[in-house]
Amino acid sequence: MAERILVLDVDADNDLYKKAKIVGPVIGRSDNLHAASKLALADPQDSDANAMFEAVRKYDELKKKGFSVSIATITGAEKEGYVADRELSRQIESVVDRLKSDSCVLVTDGASDSRVVPLLKNRIKLNSVDLVRMKQAEQLENTYFTVLEKLKEPHYARIVFGIPAILLLLFALSYYLKLGWEFPVALIGIYLILQGFGLMDALSESFRGLGFSAERLSFIFYIGSILFFLISIIVAYGSYAGAASTTTNGLVTGASFVEGFLTLFPICLLLYLAGRVIDLRNKRMRYRTITQGAYIGYAIVAVSMMYIASAWIVGQLYFWEFLLFGAVGLAIGYGVSAFSTFLRVRAIKKAKIKGKHVINEIGAYIGKITTVDPRHGLIFVKTEYGSVLRYDVDRITGVADRVIIR
Repeated sequence: MAERILVLDVDADNDLYKKAKIVGPVIGRSDNLHAASKLALADPQDSDANAMFEAVRKYDELKKKGFSVSIATITGAEKEGYVADRELSRQIESVVDRLKSDSCVLVTDGASDSRVVPLLKNRIKLNSVDLVRMKQAEQLENTYFTVLEKLKEPHYARIVFGIPAILLLLFALSYYLKLGWEFPVALIGIYLILQGFGLMDALSESFRGLGFSAERLSFIFYIGSILFFLISIIVAYGSYAGAASTTTNGLVTGASFVEGFLTLFPICLLLYLAGRVIDLRNKRMRYRTITQGAYIGYAIVAVSMMYIASAWIVGQLYFWEFLLFGAVGLAIGYGVSAFSTFLRVRAIKKAKIKGKHVINEIGAYIGKITTVDPRHGLIFVKTEYGSVLRYDVDRITGVADRVIIR
C-alpha cells in the first residue's frame, strides 16, 4: 500500500480565526485555498497566508508525482504557550485520526510554529519541514517594518514594553518609599517563580473569569477584595517599618511584614471566593464552585500557617503554641479536602452532562460525552472520528444544551 502523506500547515497563534474568522482544523485543498485567500485579503502582510499557499503548492507538487497526499491546516491560540500547544495537540489528533495518514510534511512560517514538531513526532512520522520566509523580510529596511508589525501583537508588546515598564515603576516606587533595591528584586523573583513553574497561566485563567461588570452582584465583592489586598500591603509596610525601627534582624523584620500582610488578607480571599461563587452559580456550574471553595480553603489554611510561623518568629507565640496551632491547621486542611471531594462527586453526579455534545471556547466541535467519572473529576468525550478524549471537569466553562470546554 502506498504511503499516505499529510501536508500540514501550522498557525500557532490562530491568526486564521482572529483575522478571517475561520476555525481550525481546515482540511482539503479547496478549503485551504479558500481560507488562505480570505486571510490574505484580511491582512496581506500576514505570513500565515503565504504558508497556507505554500502548503497548497506542496500538495499539488506531491500529487503530480503520484503520491497519495492530503492537506490540512491546524491552529493554536492567540495566547501562546500551554494553551496554544494544547489546542494544537487536539487538532493534530483529530486530523491524523480522520485522514489516516502515515507520514507528514510540515509547512511553517517561522520559529514560533516549530514547537509543533515535538507534538507531531509522538503521533505521526515526520518526513520533512518546509520553512516559508517572505522574500521582502530579507531586506534590512523591510525587517524594520516586520518588527513593528510584530510589536503590535499583544503577546510581543507585553514582553518588549510591559515588563521593562513594570520594572521601572517598581524601582521608582521602592525609591520613593525608601524600601531599597531588595523590594523590587523580591517581587521580580516571585514573578519568575510563578512563570517558571507554570502558575502564571493558572492565575491568568482564574482572573479572566472574574467578570468585572458593574451589572453583576459579584462586582462588589471583587472590588472589596482588591481594596483589602491594598490595605493588607499598607498594614504590612507599617509593621515592617515599626520592626525596622527597633531591630536590625532581617528575619524579624521580614516576619513582621508577613504577619502584617496576613492580618487582613484572609478577608480578601473570602470576598474573592464570594464573587466567584456567585458567578459560577449563575452559570450553573456548581461543581466548579465547590472546587473554587476548596482552593480558597487550602489558601486560608496556608495563610494561617504562615501567620502562626511569623508570630512565633516575632516572639508573640511560644514554640508549643506554634506546634499546636500548626497541627490544628493541618487537621482543618485535611477536613476541607475530604469535604470538598464529597461535595464535588455529588455535584458532578447531579450535573447530568452525560450524552451532551462538547465544543471549545472558539466554537469548534469536539464530540459527545460518553462517560463521567465523578470520583476523579473526569469526563470522556468520543469524537466524530471514533477516538476518545479525556478532560478534567474543571475545564468546563459552560453547561446548557452543549458543554463548553476551555
